[in-house]
Amino acid sequence: MCDAKVVFFRFLWACYSFSLYICSVETLIMAQLYLIPTPVGNLEDMTLRAIRILKEVDLILAEDTRTSSVLLKHFNVQTSLTSHHKFNEHQTVDAVVNRIEGGQSVALISDAGTPGISDPGFLLVRRCVQKGIKVECLPGATAFVPALVNSGLPCDRFCFEGFLPQKKGRLTRLKALSTESRTMIFYESPYRLIKTLSQLAEHLGAERPASVSREISKLHEETVHGTLTELCAHFTHNEPRGEFVIVVEGNKERN
Repeated sequence: MCDAKVVFFRFLWACYSFSLYICSVETLIMAQLYLIPTPVGNLEDMTLRAIRILKEVDLILAEDTRTSSVLLKHFNVQTSLTSHHKFNEHQTVDAVVNRIEGGQSVALISDAGTPGISDPGFLLVRRCVQKGIKVECLPGATAFVPALVNSGLPCDRFCFEGFLPQKKGRLTRLKALSTESRTMIFYESPYRLIKTLSQLAEHLGAERPASVSREISKLHEETVHGTLTELCAHFTHNEPRGEFVIVVEGNKERN
């Protein structure tokens, strides 16, 4: 009989402890800014924590509400959604900060990957930091890390260049990178891939080892290795499709 009572009270204590844990999890959502990475391809890359926070915040800011609505519907997230992109972020930053200062929790997502990495986010984060508002970025999906690791090039030291300037400052940037000793990472669209590879070959060296990854974590994911000249020839004969990450070896003469 005594043993039965002990088991019963242990059960009650376990239930009480679990209820306290649930309450503590629910109160973790504070009036602050959350940066939530979203899958770059495979929806299974979405984390459980990211889904929970998106469900519990007061507002979600999205780069493209149409794209994000599909993602949120898939995970049954019904939180209010509004647009926050490069064309309106200068006008919306103060309003978002005011909402957080008023006690609301806000999450920022981009179409794919981590906000702020070649996507909107920097201006809002900077303003929150200036105002003393807590900012929390969840770990999660981003395209350049898998591409870098898959490249077979040194990944102990690297620099992320994102998208090169389309016009003004493009050649100046390429010339500056010709002496960069670290592995370099670029983002590029299928429409400018061949042009970018050709210019990289011209300024960094035609025989410079590199890799090109496309459709990271998607069905047709592919990484092609070779020199910049070989990669340019490959995609001249094979029409570029999807979003690309170019990884280029650094200048060994500068090491």
